[in-house]
Amino acid sequence: MPEAAGLYYEEHGSGPPLILSAGMGGSGNYWRPNLPALAEHYRLILYDHRGTARSDRTVTPRLESIGDDIRLLMDELGIEKASILGHAIGGMGGLSLALDTPERVDRLVVVNGWGRLDPYTRRCFDARLALLRAYGAGKYVDAQPIFLFPPQWISENSDRLDEEARHHVAGFPVEMVEARILEALAFDLIGRLEATPLETPVLLLASDDDALVPPACSQVLAQAIPGAQLVRMPWGGHACNVTDPTGFEARVLAFLGS
Repeated sequence: MPEAAGLYYEEHGSGPPLILSAGMGGSGNYWRPNLPALAEHYRLILYDHRGTARSDRTVTPRLESIGDDIRLLMDELGIEKASILGHAIGGMGGLSLALDTPERVDRLVVVNGWGRLDPYTRRCFDARLALLRAYGAGKYVDAQPIFLFPPQWISENSDRLDEEARHHVAGFPVEMVEARILEALAFDLIGRLEATPLETPVLLLASDDDALVPPACSQVLAQAIPGAQLVRMPWGGHACNVTDPTGFEARVLAFLGS
């Protein structure tokens, strides 16, 4: 099993390096639907966040630590500079890395992310945290699709979601997810972005029907990052790369290749 700095990783394709960083769950498997299209153009490095899945299970709740681990992974693999594709808190880790060491980040894509938690999303996180604490991983995972996917897509993929839920519960990192939700509730990157102009080209990709992170969160980020591109997807939910991989990949590849 390939490992670097305590992080499980995989490589696919060839070309300029593109690091894929997942959201709250932290598993590199999140990006499976997108590997064939992206690997035609890039050397993809997907990895499991520390504290989750196949990586070192040390709990690291600080969202900035995601950026630190991306840098460690790059160092171990001998990659001086890479583009980063991050979903939600994976994108926020990419923003932290670009602020700390801008010379290491070529381009950055933040998918359905935020710099300061929206009151609506805070209510969602409060509900998810209460569910996890009261009923454990099983009910938390059962409820996940409500926050991630459009209603009709859930209905049409119910059997698939049930099967995936059984797999997710088996290795669910309860302590890590609880710590990350608490960290996300307090996380605020807007002041730092406003004080430190970010020169890295940034794409903010937002879904109009995201039931967890409203697209207005990406608008707030766009105002704090001069020159950032804000692109909206009309449909797809929070996990738009899973529900509409073709539309997602077209937008990402257009930005990375521009």
